[in-house]
Amino acid sequence: MSARHLFHTIFFILFFLPAAHLFAQQPKDTLILQSNVPDTSGKNMMALDTALSKKFNPKVATFRSAVLPGWGQAYNKKYWKIPIIYGALGITTGVFFYNLKTYNQLKKAVILKTENLPGNDDLIDPKFRDLSLESLRGYRNAVRQDIDYSVLFFLLFWGLNVVDATVDAHLKAFDISPDISLKLKPSFAYPNNGLGLSLVFSLK
Repeated sequence: MSARHLFHTIFFILFFLPAAHLFAQQPKDTLILQSNVPDTSGKNMMALDTALSKKFNPKVATFRSAVLPGWGQAYNKKYWKIPIIYGALGITTGVFFYNLKTYNQLKKAVILKTENLPGNDDLIDPKFRDLSLESLRGYRNAVRQDIDYSVLFFLLFWGLNVVDATVDAHLKAFDISPDISLKLKPSFAYPNNGLGLSLVFSLK
C-alpha cells in the first residue's frame, strides 16, 4: 500500500467518527398514552440539556484538542478514540521521517551520479546503485511529493481531532429524545354542537 493510500484509509476512518457517534445515539421512538397528568417532560429535558451544556462545553473541547490531540476526547469521556487519533498522527509522522531519509539518500545519489567520478557508485545506497540518473531524479521528486503529503495529512488529522471533539461535545447537550405522545382530549364539534372525544398526536 502506498503512502497516499494509507493516508486516505486513515482519513476515511476519522472522518466518519462523528457520524458513527450520531447514529449510535438515535433513540427508539416511543408512543405514550397520556391522561390528564401535567406534562413536565419538556421542563425536565430542558433542565437536562442545560446540565449537559455546562458539563460538556464545546469551546473547552475545541481548545483542549487544538492544544493536545486526544485531550478533547478525554474531556468528552470518549477515551476509545484517543488511540485512533495517536495512531493516525504517529503513522503520518513515521512516514514523514521515512520519506525524509529516503529523499536525502536519493538526493545524494543524484549528485554522485551527476559527478560521474570513479568510486562514486560505492557511496550510493545499495538500494539505488542500479538505477539510472533519470530514474533517480524521478524517484527523488516522487519522494519529495510524499513528504509534502505526509505534512498535509498530519495537519489534516490534527484538525479532524479538533472537529471530532467539538461535534461530540455539541451532541452531548443536544436533545435527541423527542416527546412523541398520544393524548385523549374532550372536544366540542361545531356546528352540530355535540360533545365527543378526540385523539391528539403531538410531536415536540
